[in-house]
Amino acid sequence: MRPLFAALLFVFPLIQPLPAGADEQQLPGSIEVVAELPINPGNLAVTADGRVFATVHQFRRADAQLIEITGPASYRPWPDTAWNGAFGSGPEVLNSALGIRVDRQGRLWVLDNGLGDPPLMPHQTPKLLAFALAGGKPVFRYDFPPETGPAGSFLNDLAVDDARGFVYIADVGGSQAPALVVLDLNQRRSRRFTASPALQAEDVDLVVEGRVIGPRGDDGKVKPARIALNPITLSTDGETLFFGAMNGETWYQVPARLLREGAKDAVIAAAITKAGPKPVSDGAATDTAGHHYFTDLGNNAITVLGPDGRLDALVQDDRLLWPDALSFGEPGWLYIAVNQLHRAPFLNGGVEGAVPPFRIMRVYFGQD
Repeated sequence: MRPLFAALLFVFPLIQPLPAGADEQQLPGSIEVVAELPINPGNLAVTADGRVFATVHQFRRADAQLIEITGPASYRPWPDTAWNGAFGSGPEVLNSALGIRVDRQGRLWVLDNGLGDPPLMPHQTPKLLAFALAGGKPVFRYDFPPETGPAGSFLNDLAVDDARGFVYIADVGGSQAPALVVLDLNQRRSRRFTASPALQAEDVDLVVEGRVIGPRGDDGKVKPARIALNPITLSTDGETLFFGAMNGETWYQVPARLLREGAKDAVIAAAITKAGPKPVSDGAATDTAGHHYFTDLGNNAITVLGPDGRLDALVQDDRLLWPDALSFGEPGWLYIAVNQLHRAPFLNGGVEGAVPPFRIMRVYFGQD
């Protein structure tokens, strides 16, 4: 990985926000804080005019599950307090929202994997919801049947094809095999695809702040994490689906048409090819020019895979302590949810080691 903007970062490590309308003065790799929060953002979605929405990661539950950022240190439950009610308190509650996307039809898609903490918080049925950005009214709902959202699955991230009416979901797997879940919005029918080793974690450690990350076993020793299918994106024309394991250094691609048309598992598996390298990453985003941006967990960085196959650093910043998720916002800007997830009890020997605030940041990458 070549440090494309290393010299710029050395000279300008803390570039401050410029006035509105001055983006043309920004240098690629310029990074700034959008909001500092007392609660833990999971994934995020940003509109083209800069509205910022975030889920609250279920590893650190708070007084809301879905929020809109309202200021440099403020937020509000979205769309209202009722949808942000207590876990399991009713059918119209977000129990464990994580994956989130804004589409081109003015809708916010929210993936609720339903995972709880039994026996006090028994798992709920996973569901996908869409809310109108104007007013917050729910406009779509799908409750996953056991065949495609089985108990023990972990529906984590999603890519939305609003033109054709398909949603592609990355299921990390949990106690199930990792899977691509394909939802036909028009037919209200879903499918679970598991038949490829490309969905599995690779044998590569995640090292953050000098230590190997993973849960602690009964023997008191850390078991290095091996987290499977996680980041997932879609090309602008909707024809190519990209994905990779969190614990993995390979970025894969598959023709989305095969998934839309219900091709046989063997045909889909044979069509999966390598798109290029990637870092160990929790989130990704693909722009209209075919660049793939990744959260580089081990290096507190955002890296970019260009159409030429090169993997380069866009920005490295010590504040990027577990950059979890990415979302494009205003032209030229890429937003980042930073949540110190490696310091959460599940990945930190049962001890909470985070030092708030948690952050929403953004980096300028230039025009497509």
